[in-house]
Amino acid sequence: MNDYYGVQARARSSGARGSSAGFLGKLDPAMVERLEFLGAFLREPARVGSFVPSSPALAKAMLRGCALSNAKTVVEFGPGTGAFTRLILERIGRHTTFFALELDEKHVRGLRQRFPGLNVYRDSAAEIQKYLARHRRKKADYIISGLPWANMPVQVQEQILSSVLASLAPDGMFTTFTYVHAFWLPRARRFRHRLECFFAEVKTSRIVWRNVPPAFVYRCRLAVE
Repeated sequence: MNDYYGVQARARSSGARGSSAGFLGKLDPAMVERLEFLGAFLREPARVGSFVPSSPALAKAMLRGCALSNAKTVVEFGPGTGAFTRLILERIGRHTTFFALELDEKHVRGLRQRFPGLNVYRDSAAEIQKYLARHRRKKADYIISGLPWANMPVQVQEQILSSVLASLAPDGMFTTFTYVHAFWLPRARRFRHRLECFFAEVKTSRIVWRNVPPAFVYRCRLAVE
């Protein structure tokens, strides 16, 4: 599935870019992923939200309760370097439609290299309906978000949540997370309030301590189970 080293080998023949790629090609893929994430954080800290990728423990917490093998359509917001993407791909069914929306251009390139065949688009999560239509789908069974909500302006939060509401199947689930240290920030508290206004049911997971920073997950449904 992962042709990262082949891609880096081709890049080494192109001058300075090749020199940098050659250095990265000698590193463990997990270290390369961390460096890519750190680079994105340094470029746009407000958009990325953290300087390290989410942990496997948080990825498992995000997907707990998601019957991905039976899902018709799964959408991921803000996959970054693919911390959740990897597990989603392992769990979806053979006939599941899965695509991701990511704004950072370097992350998009990295995801396409790391996961050949993945449908990842460089666009805002607010545009989900456009891409559902592209895949001939009206609704998503699961929308899995890695977006840094506490860093977003309120109007952007509203736009994306409105798109989620319009795109989620009646029995579907929207999952996202927030960092424990950011929970008391005004935007984070406002986001929690908006979730409770938009969804009939909002459940909070236990704190995932094996993540940097520690985080917890929101599991949101349009109808109470």
